[in-house]
Amino acid sequence: MKKILLCIWGIITLSSCHIYRAYERPDIAVSDSLYRQSVPIADTTSLASLSWKELFTDPQLQRLIETGLNNNTDLGIAYLKVKEAEALLMTSRLAYLPAVSFTPQGSVSSLDGAKATKTYDLAVSADWEIDIFGKLLNAKRGAKAALEQSEAYQQAVQTQLVATIANSYYSLLMLDEQLHITRRTAETWNENVRAMKALKRAGQTTEMAVAQTEASKLSVESSILSLEQQINEMENSLSTLLGMNPQEIGRSTLDAQVFPDSISTGVPLQLLSRRPDVKQCEAQLAAAYYATNAARSAFYPNITLSGSAGWTNAGGAAITNPGQWLLSAVGSLVQPLFNRGQNIANLEIAKAQQEEALLSFRQSLLNAGAEVNDALVQWQAARKRIQLDKQQATSLQSALRSSELLMQHSSQNYLEVLTARQALLQAELDVASDRFDEIQGVINLYHALGGGY
Repeated sequence: MKKILLCIWGIITLSSCHIYRAYERPDIAVSDSLYRQSVPIADTTSLASLSWKELFTDPQLQRLIETGLNNNTDLGIAYLKVKEAEALLMTSRLAYLPAVSFTPQGSVSSLDGAKATKTYDLAVSADWEIDIFGKLLNAKRGAKAALEQSEAYQQAVQTQLVATIANSYYSLLMLDEQLHITRRTAETWNENVRAMKALKRAGQTTEMAVAQTEASKLSVESSILSLEQQINEMENSLSTLLGMNPQEIGRSTLDAQVFPDSISTGVPLQLLSRRPDVKQCEAQLAAAYYATNAARSAFYPNITLSGSAGWTNAGGAAITNPGQWLLSAVGSLVQPLFNRGQNIANLEIAKAQQEEALLSFRQSLLNAGAEVNDALVQWQAARKRIQLDKQQATSLQSALRSSELLMQHSSQNYLEVLTARQALLQAELDVASDRFDEIQGVINLYHALGGGY
């Protein structure tokens, strides 16, 4: 009989070994081509290793980001979720200790008018679950993984907040520049209208040409109103993001912004430790792994020790005053035999959820690589467009000077000068737009690499 019991115990022990194993990261191929071939990967230095203060050097933007980190509602909620997860982890750690309760009780009874009998019981009881088959262990590890998931979520909210504030700030700077250029364009169109009217009076143009010029001028003036509206809406949106009442946002200029001339992404493997959404997915995978182990633990016995100690005057059948000590201890073992398939269903569900978490983890890494590549291409393309725009602006400036000289020394009229000036203003608008696109590429890359926390 003893040998049979030992064999049964050995089988149970061997079959339950895997429920004690800690989570290990699955084999996921993180190839050097995850970022495609946008830039060569020279070393492990990454743009994300810079703090946001080192990347965003504009003092006014730094003050806005600090305000957002202190006041933003979503970030505050994420911080509270971390506190909740910490409390759950503390509870799972304390589950190894016995639960102790103080349970005093008393009664008064009288039978057929006889003298009342008073009984009392002052007892302290305790229950202690012995964690032989990893139920409490996996619950604690799962709670720790949930805490890491909440911390990663908080990091994700913060990095997104920093990137959004920076994007909104630079959007305001771009709108300011566009508004400045558009107002200059409106002045040019006013001169165009005056010139066309003068040419009509001289019989050198038609009423239709004058009307078309006036329509173009009105279109530019309408663009000014639209830009002013966009600036107001952007200021209100940024104020809300910062947890402030809608107000005017103090800011610098687009030309005053300074960013690195070269950037580095580091190696793709760093995304596993830097990207908060990837870390969150991996923590979710770890939590699902421990939930699966906990579901397996439900198939094994549940052993509980309980006991009580107290002072009572109702020991046995006799009532004594004063009372006497009463001690008791109980050990129980519950082995599931048939639970209408609930334990089997729970295990299958846990396994499926673990596979779902694994797929989400893999997909998050692929998404991260795609976002890094998109940001890199955006930054590179914008820099090339800026070079072309500047060359175009230089050519148009030369054309404008030539048209002004021709007007002074030949029969060329003033309308051609205004046309050349209008083309130059449009090229300046393109430079401002591409400059913002370049800055946005840096911000998007910084966020895609996990920077900002």
